[in-house]
Amino acid sequence: MNVTPKTYQSFQDTLSQNQPSQEWSSALQALWYDAKGDWEASHDIAQDIHSAMGSWIHAYLHRKEGDRWNAGYWYRQAYKPFPDYSLEEELRVLVNAVINGQ
Repeated sequence: MNVTPKTYQSFQDTLSQNQPSQEWSSALQALWYDAKGDWEASHDIAQDIHSAMGSWIHAYLHRKEGDRWNAGYWYRQAYKPFPDYSLEEELRVLVNAVINGQ
């Protein structure tokens, strides 16, 4: 699927594919790999995104890993507070932020 998803649901619908579109942004590809359960692939991409969004994705991944200290560092780099909601909700928020160019 080469079309960039327009909604979180359309993003979820792409998870039946074997890989994300190479035409997608690195941020969306990183989130796709995480949503597919491939933390390592997601992290490899996220650590090469040198922006606030890359830091936010990196923070989310370390939070998911259970490394609160490292996650806190990356949330600060992203200018985001440490979330008080679920990882599932944060993934949705992140995907929507990427889709909407935030």
